Amino acid sequence: MDLSPWTQGDLALVTAAISAPDVCANDKPRALAVNVSGTGELVAQLLARGVRVAFFSSDTVYGEHSEPFDESGAVRPAGDYAFMKHQLEERFLGHPGFKSLRLSYVFSSEDKFTRYLGSCAGNATTAEIFDPFDRSVIHRDDVVDGALALASVQAWSQLPHPVLNFGGPATLSRVAFAQALRSLVWPTLLTRVVTPPPSFFENRPRRIAMKSPLLTQLLGRQPRTLAEAMALEFPTPKESSLA
Repeated sequence: MDLSPWTQGDLALVTAAISAPDVCANDKPRALAVNVSGTGELVAQLLARGVRVAFFSSDTVYGEHSEPFDESGAVRPAGDYAFMKHQLEERFLGHPGFKSLRLSYVFSSEDKFTRYLGSCAGNATTAEIFDPFDRSVIHRDDVVDGALALASVQAWSQLPHPVLNFGGPATLSRVAFAQALRSLVWPTLLTRVVTPPPSFFENRPRRIAMKSPLLTQLLGRQPRTLAEAMALEFPTPKESSLA
Protein backbone atom coordinates (compact mmCIF):
# COMPACT_ATOMS: atom_id res chain seq x y z
CA MET A 1 0.00 0.00 0.00
CA ASP A 2 1.23 3.49 -0.82
CA LEU A 3 1.42 5.56 2.34
CA SER A 4 3.71 8.22 0.89
CA PRO A 5 1.09 11.01 1.22
CA TRP A 6 1.05 10.46 4.99
CA THR A 7 3.56 12.44 7.04
CA GLN A 8 4.52 12.72 10.69
CA GLY A 9 1.82 14.25 12.86
CA ASP A 10 -1.07 13.41 10.52
CA LEU A 11 -4.12 11.67 11.98
CA ALA A 12 -5.44 8.49 10.36
CA LEU A 13 -8.94 7.33 11.24
CA VAL A 14 -8.79 3.56 10.74
CA THR A 15 -12.29 2.19 10.23
CA ALA A 16 -11.59 -0.80 7.97
CA ALA A 17 -13.24 -3.94 9.32
CA ILE A 18 -15.68 -6.75 8.76
CA SER A 19 -18.03 -5.57 11.48
CA ALA A 20 -20.94 -8.01 11.32
CA PRO A 21 -20.54 -10.27 14.39
CA ASP A 22 -22.16 -13.27 12.73
CA VAL A 23 -19.96 -12.98 9.64
CA CYS A 24 -16.87 -12.86 11.89
CA ALA A 25 -18.05 -16.06 13.59
CA ASN A 26 -19.04 -17.90 10.42
CA ASP A 27 -16.11 -16.84 8.22
CA LYS A 28 -13.41 -16.48 10.81
CA PRO A 29 -10.34 -16.87 8.54
CA ARG A 30 -11.44 -14.04 6.25
CA ALA A 31 -12.45 -11.84 9.18
CA LEU A 32 -9.09 -12.42 10.89
CA ALA A 33 -7.27 -11.55 7.67
CA VAL A 34 -9.11 -8.22 7.46
CA ASN A 35 -9.67 -7.25 11.09
CA VAL A 36 -6.39 -8.39 12.60
CA SER A 37 -3.69 -9.10 10.00
CA GLY A 38 -4.52 -6.54 7.31
CA THR A 39 -5.61 -3.75 9.61
CA GLY A 40 -2.71 -4.46 11.94
CA GLU A 41 -0.21 -4.12 9.11
CA LEU A 42 -1.78 -0.82 8.07
CA VAL A 43 -1.66 0.56 11.61
CA ALA A 44 1.95 -0.58 12.08
CA GLN A 45 3.08 1.14 8.88
CA LEU A 46 1.25 4.36 9.75
CA LEU A 47 2.78 4.48 13.22
CA ALA A 48 6.22 3.82 11.74
CA ARG A 49 5.78 6.96 9.63
CA GLY A 50 4.92 9.03 12.72
CA VAL A 51 1.23 9.15 11.83
CA ARG A 52 -1.19 9.18 14.75
CA VAL A 53 -3.85 6.47 14.54
CA ALA A 54 -7.39 6.58 15.91
CA PHE A 55 -8.64 3.01 15.61
CA PHE A 56 -12.39 2.44 15.49
CA SER A 57 -13.06 -0.38 17.93
CA SER A 58 -16.25 -1.58 19.61
CA ASP A 59 -17.94 -1.54 23.00
CA THR A 60 -18.27 -5.32 22.65
CA VAL A 61 -14.67 -5.68 23.85
CA TYR A 62 -16.07 -4.93 27.31
CA GLY A 63 -18.55 -7.79 27.14
CA GLU A 64 -21.66 -7.85 29.32
CA HIS A 65 -21.84 -4.82 31.66
CA SER A 66 -25.22 -4.19 33.29
CA GLU A 67 -24.00 -1.33 35.47
CA PRO A 68 -22.57 1.95 34.10
CA PHE A 69 -18.80 1.96 33.57
CA ASP A 70 -16.17 4.21 32.01
CA GLU A 71 -12.84 3.65 30.25
CA SER A 72 -11.47 1.84 33.30
CA GLY A 73 -14.07 -0.93 32.91
CA ALA A 74 -12.91 -4.52 32.74
CA VAL A 75 -12.42 -5.98 29.27
CA ARG A 76 -14.20 -9.26 28.55
CA PRO A 77 -14.57 -9.58 24.77
CA ALA A 78 -17.84 -11.20 23.72
CA GLY A 79 -17.77 -13.02 20.40
CA ASP A 80 -15.18 -13.36 17.65
CA TYR A 81 -15.67 -9.80 16.38
CA ALA A 82 -14.90 -8.39 19.83
CA PHE A 83 -11.89 -10.68 20.25
CA MET A 84 -10.52 -9.48 16.91
CA LYS A 85 -10.93 -5.84 17.85
CA HIS A 86 -9.26 -6.41 21.19
CA GLN A 87 -6.47 -8.44 19.65
CA LEU A 88 -5.53 -5.48 17.48
CA GLU A 89 -5.87 -3.10 20.42
CA GLU A 90 -3.51 -5.19 22.54
CA ARG A 91 -0.88 -5.02 19.82
CA PHE A 92 -0.75 -1.22 19.80
CA LEU A 93 -2.11 0.08 23.12
CA GLY A 94 0.77 1.82 24.86
CA HIS A 95 2.12 3.36 21.67
CA PRO A 96 1.84 7.16 22.10
CA GLY A 97 0.55 7.52 18.55
CA PHE A 98 -2.35 5.09 18.99
CA LYS A 99 -5.80 5.53 20.51
CA SER A 100 -8.72 3.13 20.40
CA LEU A 101 -12.22 4.57 20.00
CA ARG A 102 -14.70 2.05 21.38
CA LEU A 103 -17.99 2.75 19.66
CA SER A 104 -21.42 1.83 20.92
CA TYR A 105 -24.45 1.70 18.61
CA VAL A 106 -24.07 4.62 16.18
CA PHE A 107 -27.44 6.14 15.28
CA SER A 108 -28.32 7.97 12.07
CA SER A 109 -31.27 7.97 9.71
CA GLU A 110 -29.25 5.55 7.56
CA ASP A 111 -28.16 2.99 10.15
CA LYS A 112 -29.39 -0.55 9.55
CA PHE A 113 -31.87 -0.79 12.43
CA THR A 114 -33.37 2.66 11.83
CA ARG A 115 -33.83 1.90 8.12
CA TYR A 116 -35.56 -1.35 9.09
CA LEU A 117 -37.98 0.50 11.38
CA GLY A 118 -38.62 3.13 8.72
CA SER A 119 -39.35 0.43 6.16
CA CYS A 120 -41.81 -1.25 8.52
CA ALA A 121 -43.54 2.07 9.22
CA GLY A 122 -43.77 2.84 5.52
CA ASN A 123 -45.12 -0.59 4.62
CA ALA A 124 -47.51 -0.86 7.59
CA THR A 125 -45.78 -4.02 8.76
CA THR A 126 -44.94 -4.87 12.36
CA ALA A 127 -41.29 -4.50 13.30
CA GLU A 128 -39.83 -7.27 15.45
CA ILE A 129 -37.69 -5.83 18.25
CA PHE A 130 -35.18 -7.97 20.13
CA ASP A 131 -35.25 -7.56 23.91
CA PRO A 132 -33.06 -7.51 25.94
CA PHE A 133 -30.54 -5.66 23.76
CA ASP A 134 -29.24 -2.43 25.31
CA ARG A 135 -26.56 0.01 24.13
CA SER A 136 -25.37 3.56 24.82
CA VAL A 137 -26.69 5.02 21.57
CA ILE A 138 -24.50 7.76 20.09
CA HIS A 139 -25.30 10.08 17.21
CA ARG A 140 -23.19 9.67 14.08
CA ASP A 141 -22.27 13.38 14.10
CA ASP A 142 -20.87 13.05 17.63
CA VAL A 143 -18.63 10.24 16.41
CA VAL A 144 -17.44 12.39 13.51
CA ASP A 145 -16.94 15.48 15.69
CA GLY A 146 -15.05 13.53 18.33
CA ALA A 147 -12.81 11.79 15.83
CA LEU A 148 -12.00 15.02 13.98
CA ALA A 149 -11.27 16.79 17.27
CA LEU A 150 -8.38 14.36 17.75
CA ALA A 151 -6.70 15.93 14.72
CA SER A 152 -5.62 18.67 17.10
CA VAL A 153 -2.30 17.67 18.63
CA GLN A 154 -3.33 19.58 21.75
CA ALA A 155 -6.56 17.60 22.12
CA TRP A 156 -4.65 14.36 21.53
CA SER A 157 -2.10 15.14 24.22
CA GLN A 158 -4.68 16.44 26.70
CA LEU A 159 -6.42 13.06 26.57
CA PRO A 160 -3.51 10.75 27.45
CA HIS A 161 -5.78 7.76 28.04
CA PRO A 162 -5.26 5.30 25.15
CA VAL A 163 -8.94 4.30 25.09
CA LEU A 164 -11.93 6.58 24.52
CA ASN A 165 -15.51 5.38 24.92
CA PHE A 166 -17.76 6.72 22.17
CA GLY A 167 -21.24 6.29 23.60
CA GLY A 168 -24.25 8.50 24.21
CA PRO A 169 -25.55 9.87 27.52
CA ALA A 170 -28.05 7.04 28.14
CA THR A 171 -28.12 3.28 27.78
CA LEU A 172 -31.26 2.37 25.85
CA SER A 173 -32.99 -0.85 24.90
CA ARG A 174 -34.02 -1.44 21.31
CA VAL A 175 -37.61 -1.26 22.57
CA ALA A 176 -37.07 2.24 24.01
CA PHE A 177 -35.27 3.25 20.82
CA ALA A 178 -38.21 2.16 18.65
CA GLN A 179 -40.67 3.87 20.99
CA ALA A 180 -38.74 7.14 20.62
CA LEU A 181 -38.88 6.88 16.83
CA ARG A 182 -42.62 6.19 16.99
CA SER A 183 -43.14 9.18 19.27
CA LEU A 184 -40.94 11.64 17.39
CA VAL A 185 -40.84 10.46 13.77
CA TRP A 186 -43.13 7.59 12.70
CA PRO A 187 -46.40 7.57 14.70
CA THR A 188 -47.74 4.66 12.61
CA LEU A 189 -44.84 2.38 13.52
CA LEU A 190 -46.02 -0.97 14.89
CA THR A 191 -43.67 -3.13 16.96
CA ARG A 192 -43.63 -6.54 18.56
CA VAL A 193 -41.10 -7.60 21.18
CA VAL A 194 -39.26 -10.80 20.29
CA THR A 195 -36.89 -12.83 22.45
CA PRO A 196 -33.69 -13.40 20.46
CA PRO A 197 -32.58 -17.00 19.92
CA PRO A 198 -29.79 -18.11 22.28
CA SER A 199 -27.33 -18.16 19.38
CA PHE A 200 -27.81 -14.40 18.93
CA PHE A 201 -26.02 -13.72 22.21
CA GLU A 202 -23.09 -15.99 21.41
CA ASN A 203 -21.62 -13.10 19.41
CA ARG A 204 -22.97 -10.01 21.18
CA PRO A 205 -23.69 -9.00 24.79
CA ARG A 206 -27.20 -8.29 26.00
CA ARG A 207 -26.35 -5.01 27.73
CA ILE A 208 -23.33 -2.70 27.63
CA ALA A 209 -23.96 0.30 29.89
CA MET A 210 -20.98 2.32 28.67
CA LYS A 211 -20.33 5.91 29.79
CA SER A 212 -18.10 8.41 28.02
CA PRO A 213 -16.70 11.11 30.34
CA LEU A 214 -13.65 11.57 28.14
CA LEU A 215 -15.84 12.04 25.07
CA THR A 216 -17.55 14.97 26.78
CA GLN A 217 -14.13 16.51 27.35
CA LEU A 218 -13.13 15.90 23.75
CA LEU A 219 -16.33 17.37 22.32
CA GLY A 220 -16.40 20.30 24.72
CA ARG A 221 -20.07 19.48 25.34
CA GLN A 222 -22.34 16.61 26.27
CA PRO A 223 -23.04 14.02 23.57
CA ARG A 224 -26.50 14.46 22.09
CA THR A 225 -29.47 12.70 23.60
CA LEU A 226 -31.43 10.40 21.33
CA ALA A 227 -34.23 12.99 21.04
CA GLU A 228 -31.72 15.68 20.02
CA ALA A 229 -30.13 13.35 17.48
CA MET A 230 -33.50 12.37 16.02
CA ALA A 231 -34.44 16.04 15.64
CA LEU A 232 -31.30 16.53 13.54
CA GLU A 233 -31.79 13.39 11.47
CA PHE A 234 -35.51 13.92 10.89
CA PRO A 235 -36.10 17.69 10.85
CA THR A 236 -39.59 17.39 9.33
CA PRO A 237 -42.45 15.00 10.21
CA LYS A 238 -42.54 11.80 8.20
CA GLU A 239 -46.30 11.27 8.07
CA SER A 240 -46.54 12.51 4.48
CA SER A 241 -43.97 9.92 3.31
CA LEU A 242 -46.12 7.13 4.75
CA ALA A 243 -49.26 7.99 2.79
